[in-house]
Amino acid sequence: MNIKYLQLKGFRNFDELKLEVCNGVNIFIGDNAQGKTNILESIYYCCLAKSHRTNKDKELINWSFEEGYISIYVNTNRLDKKIEIKLFKGGKRGIRVNSIKINKLSEFIGTFTAVIFSPEDLKIVKEAPSFRRRFLDMELSQISNLYYYNLVQYNKVLEEKNTLLKKHFRSHMDMYDIYDTQLSQFGSEIIKFRLEYIKTLNEKGSKIHQDITSNEENIYLKYVNSIGETNLKEEFIKRLNENRNKDIEKGISSIGPHRDDFIILINDVDTRVYGSQGQQRTAILTIKFASIEILKDRTGEYPVLLLDDVLSELDESRQRYILKSINNVQTFITCNSIENVVNYLDRNIKIYEVKKGKVT
Repeated sequence: MNIKYLQLKGFRNFDELKLEVCNGVNIFIGDNAQGKTNILESIYYCCLAKSHRTNKDKELINWSFEEGYISIYVNTNRLDKKIEIKLFKGGKRGIRVNSIKINKLSEFIGTFTAVIFSPEDLKIVKEAPSFRRRFLDMELSQISNLYYYNLVQYNKVLEEKNTLLKKHFRSHMDMYDIYDTQLSQFGSEIIKFRLEYIKTLNEKGSKIHQDITSNEENIYLKYVNSIGETNLKEEFIKRLNENRNKDIEKGISSIGPHRDDFIILINDVDTRVYGSQGQQRTAILTIKFASIEILKDRTGEYPVLLLDDVLSELDESRQRYILKSINNVQTFITCNSIENVVNYLDRNIKIYEVKKGKVT
């Protein structure tokens, strides 16, 4: 899978951009705050109709425009696709694929796949569990419409139940029973998908991490939840019933995949607590490259790789690993200079300069 061209109108600091790109490595150089990251953000938005930087679509629209526009032409093994997305300041958006209007997001996700690696990804290791759950949700949604469906339904039911819990009602036990049955149904499926994905990440990531660290480190990801790993639906209902009084008292649902986490262990040590900054970066590098291989296995094609200002954060050996590992993947790189990039590349390269929302 690769992009042939990109077009933007009224997106972030771009008034208008039309760009033909190569199927190898596309390098965007320039000072900070010129628009390099905005280009990668627009590409990634075409995966999930969601930015990796903000939850508010109106922030993506250029302040002098009433609407924003993203279009990419994607070449795949099966069918070439033109993806068009319009963003409106009122919060709505319109999506078309090959001129056909998409009414449901579930029909769109999976049309185009990409893996992004940015400095913000360190939050997956260092910050709260919500960042790790978000990573799992975004990666799994790209490869499974069923996962996305279960996630959407679970969140809808959870929101309704939490609305009731916040009122501390104890006279609506029949409603709690209905909500808990639905939560256990959708939630147990989410946990199954996540457990399988973590297992596959470990299988793919083990060799990758050893290669990066010259066999000095072993990585292992462990999913942490309050339900367990067997008889999930039955255990889910049981735990919800056990915690009902406490949840009514606190006004929030305390059990389920919306509270789960995963631990990243390097040589059996929790990287979030005890890992060095180098180990934390290497862990993310491993996870991202393992994600690429999983997408390749599930879809039959490599996703597009987006490297947003990460090379400067890595030492020379890790830079070399990345740049030597992207031979089969169309890649978009942002950086301040190309001195440490082109030395490791021996394939089709296109270099662009980005300055004040203009690309040459």
